[in-house]
Amino acid sequence: MDINFPLIMVVAVFAGAIIWAIDAFFLARKRMQRVADAKASGASEEQLFKLGRDPVPVEYAKSFTPVLAIVLVVRSFMFEPFQIPSTSMVPTLQVGDFILVSKYDYGLRLPVVRTKIWDNADPQRGDVMVFFPPHKPKTYFIKRVIGVPGDVIEYRNKVLYINGEAVEQTLLARLPVASPQYSLLEETLGDVSHEIRTVDARRFRDNFRVEVRPEHYFMMGDNRDNSSDSRVWGQVHESAIVGKAVAVWMHWDDFFSLPSFSRAGAIE
Repeated sequence: MDINFPLIMVVAVFAGAIIWAIDAFFLARKRMQRVADAKASGASEEQLFKLGRDPVPVEYAKSFTPVLAIVLVVRSFMFEPFQIPSTSMVPTLQVGDFILVSKYDYGLRLPVVRTKIWDNADPQRGDVMVFFPPHKPKTYFIKRVIGVPGDVIEYRNKVLYINGEAVEQTLLARLPVASPQYSLLEETLGDVSHEIRTVDARRFRDNFRVEVRPEHYFMMGDNRDNSSDSRVWGQVHESAIVGKAVAVWMHWDDFFSLPSFSRAGAIE
């Protein structure tokens, strides 16, 4: 089940603000009047405290609404945390990595409705990007930007070609050493060098050619032979972009293990 956290946060903030406002403009005055009347009639301090105390919903609204509002602003316009759920971005990102996604690198969008209110830079080849794929428009996916609008992408024998030029690849290792099953390579997309992994014995939708449509991006996982990406479900529209993955801040395998910060650092 997909949970719409931005919608939950917006509803919670607005509900808290409405409760707070109703109390400030209507209920608080009545409480203060009751306190004044009780004080004039000689009520005890304990009785005055009970009469003047905020109702429980108002107390919670005053306590949590400012915190939720700050979290909403940070999550919507600055950084949002995500956890990596699959192996599609191995070796760059591992299952259990907790990452930070910049919400302003590609421009600011309103939460829930996702209307862009401020333009910034466009995604570049080599960026690691979080987005909503066309076949699951409510589910967050993370892949690497391979093609930008107007690019012609070809994939032949596990080698990328962009606009007719082969993307540089350097073999780093074939692993495991005793019985190699996959290759670890360094690939350079523009100014970004990153590692990718290919399975030696598997051909995954090889030998295709596609032109990236206007306002769309072609996405692929770094675990090239074990990634459901634009080769399967198509190109990603600009309106489906969530943000740029910029850093790993923690790794946590499962509830029964201890968190680790050994993988903390910028995402290449």
